[in-house]
Amino acid sequence: MPDPAVQIAGTQEIAPDLLVIPNDRAQLVPNIGVIGGTRAVLVVETGIGTANAEQVLALASEVAKGRRLYLTTTHFHPEHAFGAQAFAGHATYLVNRAQADDLTAKGPGYLEMFRGFGGPVARRLDGVRVPTPDVVYDGGYDLDLGGRTVRLRPTGRGHTKGDQAVEVPDAGVLFTGDLAETGQFAIFPWFPPYDTDVSGVRWLAVMDRLVATGPRVVVPGHGDPGGPHVLAGVRDYLRELRDETWRRRDSAMGEDEIVAEVRALLIERHPEWAGQEWIEPGVGCLCTEHAA
Repeated sequence: MPDPAVQIAGTQEIAPDLLVIPNDRAQLVPNIGVIGGTRAVLVVETGIGTANAEQVLALASEVAKGRRLYLTTTHFHPEHAFGAQAFAGHATYLVNRAQADDLTAKGPGYLEMFRGFGGPVARRLDGVRVPTPDVVYDGGYDLDLGGRTVRLRPTGRGHTKGDQAVEVPDAGVLFTGDLAETGQFAIFPWFPPYDTDVSGVRWLAVMDRLVATGPRVVVPGHGDPGGPHVLAGVRDYLRELRDETWRRRDSAMGEDEIVAEVRALLIERHPEWAGQEWIEPGVGCLCTEHAA
């Protein structure tokens, strides 16, 4: 696997005092945000490991010019959150309750799983500890940066139990984490019996709600930022995956045959998308689910 290095040099300003460090479609590299107000700056995501996070912190500190720093993450997965220790003593790290619970309950297992990828990924995680947030909130959290309020909103179970959307209303910008991607099949962390928290049915309901917010710019967890069509595209794919899976399941077809047929069909419909390996766990997850 290639080195999951955050490339600070590619940083783009997508709105006044609002930067995105794009992942440029690199594996295990998230899109990272730096959002400024008159009194404080919020960083969204860390990248995987302390070396990546130290680069992000250095950029945020340069942007902040003495303004207070905050950090948040969209969910607990290592490439999004497992650099937070680099921010200790420099920024206040705040997350929603369900994400904090995920970090505690599942963080150690994911740290070991990602170290098991070996090579550059393991090296990035050398010396990394599971993050501990400074502030854990229930419900929503409105973070006043000074002249700009950022809305932190837990979405409920979808990609994980602890997904959090980050909305910048004055700029019309929404950070979705891995609830949305562009240019790839939706990531289903369906690893029974170890992790079965992902829910295709609830994820689809979350996307319906996010589409209704009508953001101007959507910054996905991975892939290129874009307009509201990013959300609609993910919603439509999840609906497609659900319908094709359930149609076959309800005709008493075996799961292996369902996977083979649905995989072939979706690759034929979306030949340019990356992440074909995520179709099978998506089918497996939806085979266990029923309409809400």
